[in-house]
Amino acid sequence: MNITLYDVSVWVLPLVIAITFHEAAHGFVAHRLGDNTAFDLGRVSFNPLRHIDPFGTLMMPAILLFSHAPFLFGYAKPVPVNFRALRSPRIDMVWVALAGPATNIALALLAAAAFHVVDYVPANAAQWLADNLKNALVINVILAVFNMMPIPPLDGGRVAVGLLPKALAAPLARLEPFGMLILIGILILLPLAGSQFGLNLDVISAILRTSTGYVIQLILAVTGNA
Repeated sequence: MNITLYDVSVWVLPLVIAITFHEAAHGFVAHRLGDNTAFDLGRVSFNPLRHIDPFGTLMMPAILLFSHAPFLFGYAKPVPVNFRALRSPRIDMVWVALAGPATNIALALLAAAAFHVVDYVPANAAQWLADNLKNALVINVILAVFNMMPIPPLDGGRVAVGLLPKALAAPLARLEPFGMLILIGILILLPLAGSQFGLNLDVISAILRTSTGYVIQLILAVTGNA
C-alpha cells in the first residue's frame, strides 16, 4: 500500500473534525439537558486531543488497514454521561445519543454544499479542497450510519433502549459491557473466519455500505450535486 503525504492530508482533517464534533455534540446536549459530567471534565470541546483514544482512534484502524481487514473500525474516547442526572433520563438519553449522528449528518450536508465553491478556489488548491470535502462527506455519513446500529454502547443502541418498552430495553441495556466485543466479532472476526471456509459472512458490512450509499446519494441530491 502506497500511502502518500497527500493521502494523509485529505483524510486526517475530515476524520478528526468528524470525531471531535460527534463527541462534543453528545457532551453539549447532555449539558443542556441537565448533566454536567462531560462539561466539568472539559469534554464539551472542539479540541481533538480531548476526544482521541490512542488505541481506538489511531492504533486499531492502522492495524486493520495494514492487515487488509474486511472492515475498518475505530472509536473515539466516549464522552461520559450520567443519564440519571438528566431531567428526563429515559427520553433525554435518546436526544443525547442522537446528537452525535445528527451532527455528522449536518457536517456531511455542509461538505456536500461546499462542493459548489470548489470552482472558485485557485486551481492549485481546488483538488485538495475537493478531496477533503469528498472524504468529509463519506466519513461523516459512515460515522452516522455505523453509530445508529442498535447495539449498546453505540448511539443506536441507546436510542433503542430509550424508546423500547422496558421489557425489551432492559435486556438490550445489559449488553452494553459486551457491545464492543460483539461489534468486533460481527464486523471483523466473523468475516475473517468465513473467508477461511470460502463463506461470505460479511453481511453487516454489506448492509452498512448499502445504507451509507443511499444516504450519500440523498445528501448529494438535497445539496444540488446529483
